[in-house]
Amino acid sequence: MHQTPWSLCLPHTQGIKYIGSKLKLIPQVLELVKKTNAKTILDGFAGTTRVSQALAKLGYTVISNDIAPWSKVFGTCYLLNKKPRETYQPLIDHLNAVPPIDGWFTEHYGGHANGGNAVQTDGLKKPWQLHNTRKLDAIRQEIETLNLDPVDKAVALTSLILALDRVDNSLGHFSAYLKEWAPRAYKELVLEVPEVFTSDDAHQVFQSDIFELVPRISVDLAYFDPPYGSNNEKMPPSRVRYAAYYHLWKSVVLFDKPDLFGKAKRREDTSDPLAASVFEEFRTNDTGHFIAVEAIAKLIRETQARWILLSYSSGGRATAEQLNDVMRNNGELIATVELNYKKNVMAGMRWTDEWINAAEKPNREFLFLLKKN
Repeated sequence: MHQTPWSLCLPHTQGIKYIGSKLKLIPQVLELVKKTNAKTILDGFAGTTRVSQALAKLGYTVISNDIAPWSKVFGTCYLLNKKPRETYQPLIDHLNAVPPIDGWFTEHYGGHANGGNAVQTDGLKKPWQLHNTRKLDAIRQEIETLNLDPVDKAVALTSLILALDRVDNSLGHFSAYLKEWAPRAYKELVLEVPEVFTSDDAHQVFQSDIFELVPRISVDLAYFDPPYGSNNEKMPPSRVRYAAYYHLWKSVVLFDKPDLFGKAKRREDTSDPLAASVFEEFRTNDTGHFIAVEAIAKLIRETQARWILLSYSSGGRATAEQLNDVMRNNGELIATVELNYKKNVMAGMRWTDEWINAAEKPNREFLFLLKKN
């Protein structure tokens, strides 16, 4: 399995537009995983599950986890599926044929074309045009009415989210919408069968707080790419949290018609006081340590794995030095990779503390492979 030439074994994955997408990281992540003899892997902040999908396709046993309910849906769709892809076609055809209705999504998120302007009579910009929110309302109700088993429902919801992502009016998140309709927003919402695959491995999917999960499981390797906020000590934390960026996917999955607030009509449970992650908090605590770095230290200590693969976004020497201390105190740094997104290649392997100097420059991305003590 792992002896296949690398150029031939990079697996295809499927996902949505996502600020934290690991799509460009997958080759580097897999290259570092290959340096270990891991067979079981935890993807602790799975997001759209692209890394989990890639690992599963390569024969690893994957535990996919994310606190977001839509991530659990993706994980269930891709990792727990046991059926050939074509068996889902009748279900998807049935959902595409459901007559449109006016419902909760149309009331709050549907907009008239208005000659290209997405700003509506209520003065708010919208993420979808009315003809597509009416389809969304009908299809989402039908998915609930069909009373599908968990995997079939996850496949249907994944298909719906992928279709909505193809016709939305955003830059890839839902904290704000485009003023002028994007050309894709005029297209018709059409569901397609997700690119599911079958696997004999006993994959697992969780929707847990990472600190509640890691004491309960043991794996060979854990991959962590937590949601970082602003990690420059001179800057305040991110204005909008990751949970807020994708509040609409949460509403599509839960179908709970929550109370909303703000111009983007976010769910109240995605407000910053309720949805903030400790990993997005780059202020310092009373001892002068960065709260997010302290959280990473706790995560590394409590994770039951021989190897930790950690993603880090740089923003200043202070955070880099503290993170370097965390890794030195918890194991042996096997490899450090600086990522060059413009070239989509590894910029270089850094085997020592050299990476701290590189981290002074803004917007540097690193991957660390740590062998725990």
